[in-house]
Amino acid sequence: MRTRARTTTVLSAMLLLAATACGSGEEPAEEGGGSLTVWTLENLPDRLAAQQSLAQRFSEQTGIAVELVGIDEDQFSQLITSSAAGGDLPDVVGALSLTGVRSLAADELLDPDTAGRVVEELGADTFSPRALELTRDGDTQLAVPSDGWAQLLLYRKDLFAAAGLPEPKTFADVTAAAQRLNTDGVAGFLGGTAAGSAFTQQTFEHLALADGCEMVDDGGEVTLDSPQCVDALSFYNDLIRNSSVPGAQDEDTTRAAYFAGQGAMLVWSSFILDELAGLRADAAPSCPECAADPRFLVDNTGVVTALTGPQGTEPAQYGEVVSWAVLADADTDPAGQFVRFMMSDGYQDWLGFAPEGKFPTRTGTADSPNQYVDAWRALPAGVDTKAPLSQFYPAEVLDTLGTSVDTFRRWGITQGQGDLIGATLGELPLPQAIAAMTSGATDPAAAAAQADADVTEIQDSLR
Repeated sequence: MRTRARTTTVLSAMLLLAATACGSGEEPAEEGGGSLTVWTLENLPDRLAAQQSLAQRFSEQTGIAVELVGIDEDQFSQLITSSAAGGDLPDVVGALSLTGVRSLAADELLDPDTAGRVVEELGADTFSPRALELTRDGDTQLAVPSDGWAQLLLYRKDLFAAAGLPEPKTFADVTAAAQRLNTDGVAGFLGGTAAGSAFTQQTFEHLALADGCEMVDDGGEVTLDSPQCVDALSFYNDLIRNSSVPGAQDEDTTRAAYFAGQGAMLVWSSFILDELAGLRADAAPSCPECAADPRFLVDNTGVVTALTGPQGTEPAQYGEVVSWAVLADADTDPAGQFVRFMMSDGYQDWLGFAPEGKFPTRTGTADSPNQYVDAWRALPAGVDTKAPLSQFYPAEVLDTLGTSVDTFRRWGITQGQGDLIGATLGELPLPQAIAAMTSGATDPAAAAAQADADVTEIQDSLR
């Protein structure tokens, strides 16, 4: 799930904006005609306005009118189902999550031929290989990946340096630092434990993937009781019970504690980057040193993308990739033109909505391989104040963030279990097991067994 400022849904109400972009009244720049209906899950008012400008540019170039409709993410499944039943599907859907892509594919509502053709025409080698893998079913390209946000481990560089600790890239590093830096005033580690929060699952999945823990295997069987998952739960339980703060923790409480200087490490999404830099007034750092030096926390925060656990085979991290999806009943040529435009002429402006949460999945063009990654680094981020992330984060951090999509992994997506993942995020059995475990009501093995049984039950209900 995407957010403006957190890893769980921030879109609170359905907003439908239907506005036809028919150009400026002048003759279109190229021959064309027809119309498209485009749904976008980027439905905040300022983002809709920016997309309307992009749609108008497209219309002026092609003569194709675009009706842009902002859709609340929570309402998408219901709306797409009713639209399909009524034979009134949109032509294109933008900012569609990985689970959304898989759900539409399972219902045969996608036009993968057009998606594959767009990727081929733009150049598959100009995209992140992992982004293409996550949006592909075998050799079939289901949708065109547009951007992504990443789960990150933030850590206090000053505290680590004073204690002589290395950058926390492995479970062993994280455990040692959490134990060493946990004091009365500073928690060694901050992470989600609330039973009713998707943030808890996203935080744990980020760590679990690094330890080789998968929700399902390649055959679709639920594997949350595997040795790797038990090990990952044991690791998380130790961090929370021995080096964190008491009580249920969610995205708001963990961020507030880190911003107050009360945490040595924090797992959070990349949407925190502009807030950490002080670019959002209602979510700004409040540490004791921050009053005299507003840059204190951002200057003393390190960023780690992918981690490695003892059971893992390669560094991995949780991340969401969103896509442009062309639907089955679309007028394929105008729809393909629109998606190509949004991934080329309009791509920089698309990323500019929220660069801290829109990492490019297309790095550049054949002639300029790093064009979009380089442009992303200079895009202004923030809400109340706008400034490029390059003013706050070192070049090596931005280099890593700009290509972090290449290390993204997700439970169940490449195993064809997108519907199951979506259902678990609705019922949240794993956060419930984690909450019971970290409160001391059960142990990691029992938590793994309970989560496995609950997810298996959900899977059976989908068959």
